[in-house]
Amino acid sequence: MAVNIKKIAVYVIVVFVFYVIITDPKGAAGYVQIGFEGISDAAKAIGDFMAWAAKGGNS
Repeated sequence: MAVNIKKIAVYVIVVFVFYVIITDPKGAAGYVQIGFEGISDAAKAIGDFMAWAAKGGNS
């Protein structure tokens, strides 16, 4: 039963994404840009933390 619910949820999300892309391409591009900026910021933060930890954790 849970597998069917997961399949339905994925299907609904995919349909919604395609709907947004078709009806508002500029808006969809903005959403993608926001997503990539978030991923980039998270990766930079992890890199900064790792550099800080490698230096012994001193400020």
